[in-house]
Amino acid sequence: MNKTRYALAGFGLALAAIALACGSSDRSDFIDADAGRGSGNDGGGLGQSFPDEVSDAGAGEDRAAPPPVPIVYAHSPGTLYKVDPVTKNVTVVAAFNGGCSSVIDLALDEDSNAFVTTFEGLYRLDTGTATCTLIARGSYPNSLSFVPKGTVDDTAEALVGYNGATYVRIDTATGVVSTIGALKGGYTSSGDIVSVTGGGTFLTVKGNVCNDCLIQVDPKTGDMIQNYGSVNHDAVYGLGFWAGTVFGFSEEGKVFSIEWANNQLVTKDIAGANPPPALAFWGAGSTTAAPAMSEDGGGIPIIK
Repeated sequence: MNKTRYALAGFGLALAAIALACGSSDRSDFIDADAGRGSGNDGGGLGQSFPDEVSDAGAGEDRAAPPPVPIVYAHSPGTLYKVDPVTKNVTVVAAFNGGCSSVIDLALDEDSNAFVTTFEGLYRLDTGTATCTLIARGSYPNSLSFVPKGTVDDTAEALVGYNGATYVRIDTATGVVSTIGALKGGYTSSGDIVSVTGGGTFLTVKGNVCNDCLIQVDPKTGDMIQNYGSVNHDAVYGLGFWAGTVFGFSEEGKVFSIEWANNQLVTKDIAGANPPPALAFWGAGSTTAAPAMSEDGGGIPIIK
């Protein structure tokens, strides 16, 4: 189930807030959520970072960076949403603006600097205003994530993605795409990848009776480490992560949690979520500095 590209006739979803109880392959042939994956009110801008906090210990001590703000971002082709993984509330940030059209995925680094891809280019994104700033024009993946230092790059986080089964790196300064490796065994990316420092790197895939399955991948090579099984949804084009839980966003407008219980993957639709029927999610992302485990130490088991 690829992200279908239909031309957007009109894009104008006004969503004030959604209460919640809480791509990869080629997204050719998209159905627009707000109207379909074709066009929309797109935009770009500079990534947002969070300020340092001054230590109470005294002026002579180094500033300590505060813990990351609990936020998972998700989007339709033309609108950016903000999800609180603790309260399970979803709110609209704004329609994309600044020139980007039909946003197909987003990714955030450890400082919450955000980047988005469209059918035509790579952009920086201001997550406060949904404004995009063009970096480069070209063809880019619709499954996108940063991976931690020491994986693809020894000294910096790297922006990566999947074109089908091909695993690539994207230079955030120039937009140049280079091949790193591949996803083997007959699987292809279905919709999105998400990674967290100190935790795993996860991808939704299809193939071999998977539609969609969640797998753990090796961020150094892009190949599969283990398959957790079905997430009971298809066209899962957005993944976020917070405190041991993966959050899924589908083209059908579903929002759900993916957790581990009784030695198996457990998928739960977010109670209270009531997205309008026209809404389709095309992507999601979260900072790589998100907590890797829940407060009680739980989370999806990974192989290191």
